[in-house]
Amino acid sequence: MKIGFIGLGNMASAIIGGITGKGIVSASDIIGADKFSAAVTKAAENFKIRAVSDNIEVVTTADILFLAVKPQMFPEVIAQIKDRIKEETVIVSIAPGKTIAWLTELFGKELKIVRCMPNTPALVGEGCTGVCHNEKVTAEEFAKVSEILNSFGKAIEVPEHLMDTVVGVSGSSPAYVFMLIEAMADAAVADGMPRPQAYQFAAQAVYGSAKMVLETGKHPGELKDMVCSPAGTTIEAVRVLEETGFRSAVIEAQMACVEKSRSL
Repeated sequence: MKIGFIGLGNMASAIIGGITGKGIVSASDIIGADKFSAAVTKAAENFKIRAVSDNIEVVTTADILFLAVKPQMFPEVIAQIKDRIKEETVIVSIAPGKTIAWLTELFGKELKIVRCMPNTPALVGEGCTGVCHNEKVTAEEFAKVSEILNSFGKAIEVPEHLMDTVVGVSGSSPAYVFMLIEAMADAAVADGMPRPQAYQFAAQAVYGSAKMVLETGKHPGELKDMVCSPAGTTIEAVRVLEETGFRSAVIEAQMACVEKSRSL
């Protein structure tokens, strides 16, 4: 099986790292192309894959083809490759807001298409990816794509109408979490803690809290209540967060993110 990438940026690098790290295929079975020579050189040096500058070379080689370019580049790239794509090739799109129907229209024919939305924690092997596919993709083919997506985190199948929701709750949400960590660290610095140590405390607290949600199966509200002692420090902090609209700010920001994805 040959796996191809058009675009060799950060997300493609995370996926390639997962594939080679988990031994799904060997580096020699991966081919990628990028219009920037620096990206081609970096991919070849870092992953020992076959890295080229010609998209057509990738398309005619790959059994599974990842379109890992910016959404605004899709029309140009697809126009270039649509007449050379093989009918048996499984196309995997990682573009937010671009539906399977939209992709099919650009290709001008029915093809095997998987749509997914990974996030940047994939770079450290902790990504979360929403994924869906059209009816032309077989169960065996989808299982292989899912194996690839699970190699750098967790892949979760969702109906396509929820893919924009995935963008809000997972694809873009690392930015919200980074802002939370930064704010927590800023408060610690204001209280006299050195900044490197403040980032370590804040980030580990977020990491551990997320792990508790995933591993205990308890409702986040129940876990929050476990921390809030009567008349204690935590409930006082929660009171201020509620008073200043913390929950509402997160919900409104995420809803705006989803609407932006739908309009792309």
